[in-house]
Amino acid sequence: MTKQNTEQQFRDVIRECRTLFENKLHDYSASWRILRPSSLTDQLFIKAKRIRSLEIKKESLVGEGIRPEFIGLINYGIIGLIQLDKGYVDEVDVSNAEALELYDKFSQVALELMIKKNHDYDEAWRSMRVSSYTDFILTKIQRIKEIEDINGATLVSEGIDANYMDIINYAVFGVIKLSE
Repeated sequence: MTKQNTEQQFRDVIRECRTLFENKLHDYSASWRILRPSSLTDQLFIKAKRIRSLEIKKESLVGEGIRPEFIGLINYGIIGLIQLDKGYVDEVDVSNAEALELYDKFSQVALELMIKKNHDYDEAWRSMRVSSYTDFILTKIQRIKEIEDINGATLVSEGIDANYMDIINYAVFGVIKLSE
């Protein structure tokens, strides 16, 4: 698989995620604007924990599989980047069109980072297990919790935004691998 194909696969996954995001905007507007950082972190956590649980149990009683949860992680990761940029509010303050513009802006930033990292790591993600993506995502979420607990006063670590970006990218890789 060439790096160009990886970029196209990434774009295809984001397009699928964006369609779901847009449909949910229709149903709920940008209700996620109300989420405080810790609540968003917990939402990411429950999605990643569900993936891990399904990987271990190999059975879903709800009937939804792992792939939709990775898609949820992508969308909530992008929402996280938006919330970091704009802050949270008590009432929805963006139109659906504005929310989609923000989604496109931050998904493009995630794509650009993936392209750079994919160059440096030379497609290593393709040889990894999907369960490793899950564990790395859970680790990133734990790091976000720790950074939130110290009010962002890190000494040497990347910030919350970098962790969101990694969550998005690992989740995209998961969707790709589960689709192949």
